[in-house]
Amino acid sequence: MFTHRYFTAFVVGLVLTSVSVAYSAPPDFAHDVAPILREHCGKCHLGANKKGGLSLNTRATLLAGGDDGKVIVPGKSGESRLFAAVVSRDPDLQMPPQGARLTDAQVAKLKEWIDSGANWDEGFVFQKPSYEPPLKPRRPELPPMVSLRSHPIDRLIDADLAKQQRQRPAPLDDVAFARRTALDLTGLLPSVESVNAFMADQSQDRRTRWIDQLLADDTAYAEHWLTFWNDLLRNDYGGTGFITGGRKQISKWLYQALIENKPYDQMARELISPSPESAGFGEGIRWRGTVSAGQTVEIQFAQSVGQAFLGINLKCASCHDSFIDRWKLDEAYGLAAIFATQPQEIHRCDKPIGRQAVASWLFPELGQVVATDPQPERLKQLAALMTHPDNGRFTRTIVNRLWQRMMGRGIVHPVDAMQSEPWNADLLDYLAVDFAENRYDLKQTLKLIATSAAYQSQAEVIDPQSDQQNYTYGGPRAKRMTAEQFVDAVWQISGSAPKTYDAPFVRGKADGLSPELSKLSAQWVWSSAEGSSAVPKAGEAITIRKQFSLPAVPKRAGGVFTCDNSCDCYVNGKKVFASTNWERIEGVSLESSLRAGNNEVLIVGKNGGSDPNPAAILCEIFVRLPDGTSQTIATDATWEWTSTLPAANGKFASEPKDWAKAVPAANQDVWGSRTRGELLVQLTHVAIKPQRMVRASLLKADFLQKMLGRPNRDQIVTTRPNELSTLEAIDLNNAQPLADSLSAGSRIWLQKYASQPDKLVDNIYLTLLTRMPTAEERALSVEALGPSYDEQSVQDLLWAVLMQPEFQLVR
Repeated sequence: MFTHRYFTAFVVGLVLTSVSVAYSAPPDFAHDVAPILREHCGKCHLGANKKGGLSLNTRATLLAGGDDGKVIVPGKSGESRLFAAVVSRDPDLQMPPQGARLTDAQVAKLKEWIDSGANWDEGFVFQKPSYEPPLKPRRPELPPMVSLRSHPIDRLIDADLAKQQRQRPAPLDDVAFARRTALDLTGLLPSVESVNAFMADQSQDRRTRWIDQLLADDTAYAEHWLTFWNDLLRNDYGGTGFITGGRKQISKWLYQALIENKPYDQMARELISPSPESAGFGEGIRWRGTVSAGQTVEIQFAQSVGQAFLGINLKCASCHDSFIDRWKLDEAYGLAAIFATQPQEIHRCDKPIGRQAVASWLFPELGQVVATDPQPERLKQLAALMTHPDNGRFTRTIVNRLWQRMMGRGIVHPVDAMQSEPWNADLLDYLAVDFAENRYDLKQTLKLIATSAAYQSQAEVIDPQSDQQNYTYGGPRAKRMTAEQFVDAVWQISGSAPKTYDAPFVRGKADGLSPELSKLSAQWVWSSAEGSSAVPKAGEAITIRKQFSLPAVPKRAGGVFTCDNSCDCYVNGKKVFASTNWERIEGVSLESSLRAGNNEVLIVGKNGGSDPNPAAILCEIFVRLPDGTSQTIATDATWEWTSTLPAANGKFASEPKDWAKAVPAANQDVWGSRTRGELLVQLTHVAIKPQRMVRASLLKADFLQKMLGRPNRDQIVTTRPNELSTLEAIDLNNAQPLADSLSAGSRIWLQKYASQPDKLVDNIYLTLLTRMPTAEERALSVEALGPSYDEQSVQDLLWAVLMQPEFQLVR
């Protein structure tokens, strides 16, 4: 696909990381491997037993080895002393030294496990830790300021570093700071113009002002953090369960919550004790056919609530008493029974045990649900207990997640193992208390983190073994771009973002409407069956049109179109919109479709319902002319209709001769006032406000996004892989959607910087990396472009810069 030898050499080795690729699923550690180690190794190497200095309690202690060195080499059973001892027949070397040896099946499973990388479930330990996190909030005393660093986060971290006799990380320069914060808070590369304005700002608080500016962009913020929340609440626009009706979206509710910055405690209450629009989270997936006891809707509810809001793993406890932490089978079923509408028999390892679950909350110190109350009342009680002011676990869990997203690693790691001890309990507790005191304002906590010197420090250079030993804070860590960030960046530099999206909501806030768009003038119209009002026939399809004249090419123009049930819309012979769902509200920019002089809007509508069923078409177009005047084109009785349908290109084989006046629908409110309100908001965004690029977070996952790590969201996902696997790198190198976008982008860049290779290279680096190229980078790039560079050469340059870790990492 990409041809330049220079660019292939330029990026080889940068794309392919050291992550190995397994083409079949590795053994399930908890169920396939842990029982073998417990049965045959436990007597000498588990719990307090460390014969020969070897403990198998955790993956870290296993990899550390014993007195004689390492016993396992992940990926290489032939070089692993543990495996050699298992298969040895030498009485002095064999393990276990006495008792029953491993069966052939167990040996094979152990070999497969080591060869596949010796995976280990996060948080799994053979001996449960003695640490028990506190329940209630705690306000730590802030240490004294050092070197005039007054920010509370810095005071806490400086004290921790001083205690360990470690130096503070070096500060981040302004340009790197601008790029990091833009990607972290809005998910978008900062524009060259905005960075130049930031650099020109001489005020002492310019970094804080920059952060405020980013967070004030409600739409960019919401559409970036939608990725985080869709993962956490396992929400998506398609996939398992949606086709069969066994799953519901919460997309409209979630988007509104984010764009309005709804307090997090209110979000949690509305998810636990839901409205119809937020019910999809608690209801989970109603799988087709018979499922295990651990995948019933009620158990899914317990698992999702525990993981999302408390960072605890109830999946093990949904099958048996957990061997990861302290949670019991009865506790998981008690939480599930709060959601249940019928008696829940407890199952252990998928077998009924003859006892019924009793609806109960995990922390009775805060209160308890009334098990005999109806389900809606129990859910309200659970929502109140979850967000109880004394439930410090609720606030600690979310601030830990936000810290991890901003800093690259949680204060508690992993973020779903909140039973684990934090590396800095005072820092975690301070963030949690501050979050509650600021009325559970997510943006405020993000600002608190972003304004700290800790966040504004250079990324830590990580020892490959650091996460396998005791963690010590060394600064923020580089984060791999999410799939959505990567795709958005490609669209930013190529202008190839799609015009429509899959998310079922109107983008942007409803405020700031122009006085000229205080209400819609459009009427719902259809054909006339009886001459007085629209009486649609089942399955009827019609064409309606409006011909009008404009004195000049519009400066701004946009329209909203919808039809119950479906429509195809054309402007001057160009298809601009199609929908099979009248509730899908979407605006369309029409500046490139309208012209000076005569214009025509043509809409093909179909009534997909059965008698008696209302059907109608609604369209409103708003045009801003160069002289500042405006014009509205809206469906009403002046439109015409015909029973003749055009071809797929929106043109008639011959002009219909049965054009008649359209008729307003008899009941204009049958489609609801809310729909008109959403249409008005969308029209404002396409006709008045600046056009915004469609974001990847609003689309169903395609091959490119899946390949870059976007999950299918059948399960809650709180941490995506931070490394690009070899297979992913190969796919990225050959991804056709990426090639298509870069091809489109190369034409734009070539047109803008034809015969200006230095400017072309400089601006590509400025746009993608937020910095100028070095002299060597510029010289090599210009040389590779050649004296008469073309679209392919520019495409190769874009690809080469995109493939660099510097681009793909937020650091």
